[in-house]
Amino acid sequence: MTIGDSTMTEMKGELARAFHETQSFKWDSQKGFVLASGERSPYYVDCRSLMAHPSARRLVGMLANEALVGSDIDCLGGLEIGAISIATTISDCGYQAIPRRDWRTFVVRKQAKDHGLGKLVEGAARPGDRALIVDDVLTSGGSLLKAVAAARGMGLIVRQALVIVDRKEQNGRARVEQEGVSLIALLTIEDLTRQGATPV
Repeated sequence: MTIGDSTMTEMKGELARAFHETQSFKWDSQKGFVLASGERSPYYVDCRSLMAHPSARRLVGMLANEALVGSDIDCLGGLEIGAISIATTISDCGYQAIPRRDWRTFVVRKQAKDHGLGKLVEGAARPGDRALIVDDVLTSGGSLLKAVAAARGMGLIVRQALVIVDRKEQNGRARVEQEGVSLIALLTIEDLTRQGATPV
């Protein structure tokens, strides 16, 4: 069952507002914020804070499932820790959908364990599976591409990725697409700035 364009637009607006209501989006035009890449940006997007709220998680799950209509995937996951709640939310929402989507989940460790089986990828993914890589925010694409490489390294077929917010900075989308991965973004930085921002 799919939802209409107007409902999708309304839900995207709700998700953008949720970033503000949960104080998960801030701006500081003077000092900015240091990103994982080491670069500075006037915007701070905190999806871990957002995903701590069940109402926001529900919006992410519903929007992602709608965006993935027609996608052939068997499992989804991404780099720890941020991708865990995103993958689980999307998978749970898909399992409750009609028709049901039985998408398994996995997580990519930042480094392989030094005990047990020493796996870099944990969860229910198997070689040959068609995998969707998820991440919270796309900036340079570094963390997402690390997850893509690890997933492909264990034999997963990765042609798609999904992020909650595309910051549209540092050529992140282009870098991802250069690796043969199409990108879905639930929101862009413009969607968040249109709602205003919480100043620091």
